[in-house]
Formats: sequence, C-alpha cells, structure tokens
Amino acid sequence: PGGPAAAPLPEEDCMRLNPSFVGIALSSLLAIDLWASKRLGVCAGEGSAWGSARPLMKVIEVSGHGIPWLLGTFYGLCQSDSSAAREVLLNLLFALLLDLMMVAVVKGLVKRPRPTHNKMDMFVTFSVDKYSFPSGHATRAALVCRFFLRHLVLAVPLRVLVVLWALIVSISRVMLGRHNMTDVLFGLVLGYALYSVVEYCWLSPLNAPALFALW
Repeated sequence: PGGPAAAPLPEEDCMRLNPSFVGIALSSLLAIDLWASKRLGVCAGEGSAWGSARPLMKVIEVSGHGIPWLLGTFYGLCQSDSSAAREVLLNLLFALLLDLMMVAVVKGLVKRPRPTHNKMDMFVTFSVDKYSFPSGHATRAALVCRFFLRHLVLAVPLRVLVVLWALIVSISRVMLGRHNMTDVLFGLVLGYALYSVVEYCWLSPLNAPALFALW
C-alpha cells in the first residue's frame, strides 16, 4: 500500500500466462504424439524391444522408397510395347514425381525434426530428409495404393496385398523411429489427396501428345 503501481505485463507475456484453449489442446496432442511415437518405436535400434526385426523393417522401408519406384516405372515405360500400358506408366511416373515435389515442399516449410530416437541410417537420403513431417513413404504408399486399385486389373487377393503393403510401410515408419504418428497420418491423407490431382490431370495422347511421341 502506498507503493508505486505495478507495471503492466507485456502483451506477449499475458498471452503466455493465459494460453488459449486451442493452444493447450495442440500442445497436449503434440505431447501425446511424441510420447506414443517413442513407445511404438520398437525397432528404432538393435537394442530396442523388437530390435531383431529391424532388418526386416528396413527391407520394407526400401520397398516404399521413391528411387526404386521411379527407376522401376521408368524402366517399364521404356520396355512397354502397349499404348495402354505406356499411358498408365507415364501417369504413374507423373504421380511419383508430384509426390516427391509436394513432400519436399511441405518438409521444407514445416521443418519438423525427426524423432530423437531415430538412427540416421536411411536408404539414400537428400537434404529435406532430415525433416520428419510428413512421411514421404506414407504419402507414396497411399498414392500408389489408390493408383493400383484404380488402374490395374488385380484379383481380390492381390488387391488386399496392395492395401496391406501400404499399411505395413506406413506403420514401419513409426516402428523404425523415423517418424511420429502425425507425420504418417498426414502423409496418408496427402497421398490420398494427391491421387485425385493425378486423376484430374491425367495425361493421355489427346492432351499431351508430345510426351507420348517420345515413346
């Protein structure tokens, strides 16, 4: 009493002392995401709970990597002697390139670091691969899965295997400690959406004759 009046807190300090409900909810979800992802990273190292399964998980990792898919699609395009097959393969190549570009852009914008329990021993990495969000493997798995189910004539058992492959590749990213769960979930949503872009921009001899003339 009788002393000088207390100076008002700066606005940013008031915001920190009175966080919004949305801010609290996002912080809580992030904490749960980090905690659950670390608990599920059972193959993150040789000494982990399922460390003996790590080599198998790394084989699955390669099966969802962009380079084998790009090289395999390009090779099939060069070897194909069917106009219908060339059209499908050319659009698959376009889808894979679009996937790589979009994932690189989002990773570069978000710049979320990889989980602390991850070992940087991934198969062929580039500059943006040091970032975690989103999972490029999950994005690619969802995109390729939708593409195959829509444009390849597959028996029911093969269609089930394609879906299982996409799920296993996505789950393996968390098990290996490469990604947090939200990275994988967003990757699956992004890959699912990118397929719609590929369908909308479908390349055919009518709208892209120059591309088909190359083959």
